[in-house]
This record gives sequence, structure tokens and C-alpha cells, in this order.
Amino acid sequence: MPLALARLRPSTEDEAVLPRLYRPEEIAEALGCSAWWVKDRARRSLIPHVRVGRAYRFTAEHLAEIVRLNEERPTRSHGGAVAVPAATTPPVARARASQPRRPTTASTTGRLRARPPRRTRYESVT
Repeated sequence: MPLALARLRPSTEDEAVLPRLYRPEEIAEALGCSAWWVKDRARRSLIPHVRVGRAYRFTAEHLAEIVRLNEERPTRSHGGAVAVPAATTPPVARARASQPRRPTTASTTGRLRARPPRRTRYESVT
């Protein structure tokens, strides 16, 4: 056995064994999404991962954390009362829910009107 591999093996039974690292394709299959989505989220540091050289690798704990990060909780129960405090929902869902809805111009004026052009086609710019 090469010396480098001998150092990676635990010397006693009580020492921890290195975790298995999964490829993005394996994580994507488990999540039911594309490998591109997994790699893109890892590249943007939106999901936990390990970087080995230029490759993204994931542990079982990473997979569980990815599921927790993307979990969405209901904000209202059947009766209309708040079921889950806003602090437990993901930040993206809280940001979407806190933004007020803007009224559309079609409902307030009844008709859509075209904006006048900024400049004519053959007008020279000076």
C-alpha cells in the first residue's frame, strides 16, 4: 500500500472514516433536478459543497442541508391564521411575501396607452 493511502486510513477502529463524496449528477438524481442546477447553485455558493480541485462534491450531510434550505413551509393554515412564524421560512420566501403588490395600470385607467418615442428615426443626436 502506498504511504499516502496508509496515512488516510484510521489507525484505530474508533477514528472516523472519511465521508463518501457524491458527484453533482448523483445529487441531482436524488433531488429530481438537473446536474446543471446543482453545479450552478454550488458555483454561486447557495448550497453547501466541497471543492476538490475544480470539481464539486457533496456529502450526505450536504444533501440533507440542501433539502432543508429549499424547504418551503405554509404561511397560512386552513382557517386563515398564521401557521408558521415568518422567521422559519426561507429568506427568499420572506422577501417575496413582504413586497407589496403593485396595482396594474390597466385596472386603474381602463386602457393601455403607448408611450411617445424618445427620438424620431432620423433625428441627429448632438
